[in-house]
Amino acid sequence: MIDKTVLYVDDSPTMRRIIQNALSRIGITNTIEAENGKDALAKLSELAESNVGMIITDWNMPEMNGEEFVRVVRETEPYKNLPILMVTTRGMKDDVMTAIKLGVNGYVVKPFTVDVLKSKIMDIVS
Repeated sequence: MIDKTVLYVDDSPTMRRIIQNALSRIGITNTIEAENGKDALAKLSELAESNVGMIITDWNMPEMNGEEFVRVVRETEPYKNLPILMVTTRGMKDDVMTAIKLGVNGYVVKPFTVDVLKSKIMDIVS
């Protein structure tokens, strides 16, 4: 499915654990977590660009939210085409449209099932 590292970003330790468990259940074990956009950018810069295969990010986070994070990623040359899945509680149509305009490749509304997450990831990476 994905043979590179998946970076997942969420300010909630509980949600990071849920995402980690879901990824593990669908066979994705090469992961790294970040607690907000600033933390995620720092971790992206530490990893070799060829080692990151996908980003999963929340929208509502302190310091740097998902919208700001996606904007920076899309403006940064080595990462601008990296698949991004937004996983958030924001489910209004306007929110989805905003995220798509930002350049996310998929959108999942919390709470989600493992099957929904797997389906969205497969849509993005295949």
